[in-house]
Amino acid sequence: MYRIIQGETRDLSDASTFIEVLNKLDQNPSPEARRLFAPDTEIVIARAPGRLDVMGGIADYSGSMVLELPILEATFAALQRQPDRRLTIVSLAEGAGQTLAFEMDLSEFENSGEPVDYDAARARFQQDPSQHWAAYVAGVFLALMRERGIRFRGGARILISSRVPQGKGVSSSAALEVAAMQAVAAAFEVTTSAREMALLCQTVENRVAGAPCGVMDQMTASCGETNRLLALRCQPAELLGMTAIPDEIALWGLDSGVRHAVTGADYGSVRVGAFIGYRIIAEMAGLKVNVGATGATAQIDDPRWGGYLANITPSEFEQHYAAQLPERIEGAEFLSRYKGTTDAVTRVAPERNYAVRVPTAHPIYEHHRVRLFAELLRGEINEERMRLAGELMYQSHASYSACGLGSAATDRIVELARAAGPEQGIYGAKITGGGSGGTVAILSRRDAGPVVARVAEKYASETGYQPYIFSGSSPGSAEFGHLRLAKCG
Repeated sequence: MYRIIQGETRDLSDASTFIEVLNKLDQNPSPEARRLFAPDTEIVIARAPGRLDVMGGIADYSGSMVLELPILEATFAALQRQPDRRLTIVSLAEGAGQTLAFEMDLSEFENSGEPVDYDAARARFQQDPSQHWAAYVAGVFLALMRERGIRFRGGARILISSRVPQGKGVSSSAALEVAAMQAVAAAFEVTTSAREMALLCQTVENRVAGAPCGVMDQMTASCGETNRLLALRCQPAELLGMTAIPDEIALWGLDSGVRHAVTGADYGSVRVGAFIGYRIIAEMAGLKVNVGATGATAQIDDPRWGGYLANITPSEFEQHYAAQLPERIEGAEFLSRYKGTTDAVTRVAPERNYAVRVPTAHPIYEHHRVRLFAELLRGEINEERMRLAGELMYQSHASYSACGLGSAATDRIVELARAAGPEQGIYGAKITGGGSGGTVAILSRRDAGPVVARVAEKYASETGYQPYIFSGSSPGSAEFGHLRLAKCG
């Protein structure tokens, strides 16, 4: 049996349950899981939650403020060091799914004693789609090697167990990365701040896994606090503190059943369109632009907006730039005229046709909406403030749809929430995260849980899909810390 020799579970039932999983690992049907850990070596456990995107969403990559809630569901990573440089990762399946296993030598991340570049690592994990999931865990080692100069002289055995549902827009990938990074840092005595950990994990997702996400997911999984909204200005990751959730209100998430993926073409094309818009606006504003070969990353000297599209005010955008931006542009035409964008994560494809004006407008208006929403929550909560906050959520949802990131399923949940209305304690709802399916966030009075349940039942009766209801909150990885376990008896 394992016992805790350092740290505490903080009365989280899932932490106690995960320790029980470790204690019964010899009974696991998976041989990879049964033989994973050596009995005479301590184990480090880290935990990171998923997140509910209350406001901000896809505007994070343009520098917007976002408001994020760490949810109750979390991912655990248990790590045991081993003397050779083998890396063995086993992910336990929830329910009747198949346990996943991955193995590599950390020397694969080196070339002549130096860390390989991210492109080589990404290509390595893309070779076999069935193994791509491991990039989110193994990539942690490469990011620490490249960004922190860490030399791993030994390897690790890592067990992953997650209750963060995948494909539901609550950032299961960030929870996985942050839990793995926290476990590696604790086991190998790497000192890092919660903020730096989040930025390293974003590098893993962008550069190794190849998903063009912003930073809000990793920041919430790392820095979030129980029952508080993490307020973050994504420039690139400026923590503005925590916004307490007033006692009078509650936040919920309803899963639509439509799988969300940040790697989807819609999300990527909207992101590219926003960066195209910023590049064109920079030209209009007479900012100094440096860009080399066609397709290269542009550098813009931007004292006006600090390099972030979200810093343009809505009135300034409407008065000076909106009408001059193209509705759409061919990638080849853009590259011919402007060479490239400032986004180091995505590239403009010459053969693609990109929407520009609407994806550019979204983060400009969203940044304004998020700031207003936060101010409404900070004041004394009354009916008028609740209605105004809800309207901002509905506006955000409509803007997602205008960008092409809506879905019929999430639209229907929002319609049902709106139909229930303030009279039944429901004030606002919006699609979350990268959009195109996933989860809808709902703002309600504290006592409106039965109404939210009826919205879910109505949706289930219409679609045949019973939505998962996210409720409650839990600490981010920094607040939880880590546990050290050893065998006793």
